[in-house]
Amino acid sequence: VQLQASGGGLVQAGASLTLSCAASGRTFTDYTMGWFRQAPGKEREFLASINWNGGSVYYSDSVKGRVSIDRDNFKNTLSLRMNDLKPEDTAVYYCAAGPRSVYNRNHFASRERDYDSWGQGTLVTVSS
Repeated sequence: VQLQASGGGLVQAGASLTLSCAASGRTFTDYTMGWFRQAPGKEREFLASINWNGGSVYYSDSVKGRVSIDRDNFKNTLSLRMNDLKPEDTAVYYCAAGPRSVYNRNHFASRERDYDSWGQGTLVTVSS
């Protein structure tokens, strides 16, 4: 599956932003989807995941309560809504796709190795 992330930009602290990820090439419902980010000089960090039908979501403790992941299986799109943005949210944000089975009742697909397709990333810069 090919993934194209978009929606990044320069925003002020406290603002909200929605990132989008368009999927193509394969059946979207075959995939667990996730969002990660990588800040300058830091490792890539898991943010959120969603199972194949959108019925279950999982968030990193670092962003829980400020972000919301969703998917539209008719439009083959994934989104990440982020509220109350902070300068420390400045990073390149990546969407990723992994096998449908990787998200289950015992595992919520929070590891990079759960995913085998990655978008190119979209830069979010939050000014103070």
